Amino acid sequence: MIFDVMTLFPEMIESYCSFSIMKRASEAGVIKVNTINPRDFTLDKHKKVDDTPYGGGAGMVLMAQPYVDAYESIERSENSITVMLSPQGEPLNDNLVNELAGYEQIILMCGHYEGFDERIRDIIKPKEISIGDFVLTGGELPALCLIDAVSRKIEGTLGKIESADEDSFSNGLLEYPHYTKPREYRGLKVPEVLLNGNHKEIAEFRLQQSIERTKKKRPDLYAKYL
Repeated sequence: MIFDVMTLFPEMIESYCSFSIMKRASEAGVIKVNTINPRDFTLDKHKKVDDTPYGGGAGMVLMAQPYVDAYESIERSENSITVMLSPQGEPLNDNLVNELAGYEQIILMCGHYEGFDERIRDIIKPKEISIGDFVLTGGELPALCLIDAVSRKIEGTLGKIESADEDSFSNGLLEYPHYTKPREYRGLKVPEVLLNGNHKEIAEFRLQQSIERTKKKRPDLYAKYL
């Protein structure tokens, strides 16, 4: 999987991807993360990428020319998708993450300031995705959320691909509780069923815990599960 990230702050993307699971996946060749800075494509000697909005209003708007030229510089595979991180987009959830994991290349567009000149959307026609009903300073954090979530679905990123299969939302439920050593801590004991070695009973216990936890914490998900 190749992630091409269009960003004014490539260091933010590169720094995150140089740690932990993302770093191991990159070193193993499972994923590749490239950054493209629209400032490198400006026609202005000051590397300007934004200007005041027509019609007035507060803030600055990202200019079409640097972003379109930056986008067109990217070599695209046949099985690729372009994503604009935007509060106006489709909510990112596990089903969408699974869909995105089916591509060979994801091009991510990170916005800033008051957003993109509308002609960027008109020309590039990206799929718009949101990580929630709130506004952030820029698109880098949403892009990293998407990269991380999609990477986990690609075989070779995690130690065992089954780890992703057991994550919250993978079966429509929140994940069951986990325990490790010691068996007792401050009077709280590990449930006996997890110690008996009966895999069928353990699986049933975990499923029931997932159902109860989802019902309590996310009744909206529980209603869909029924």
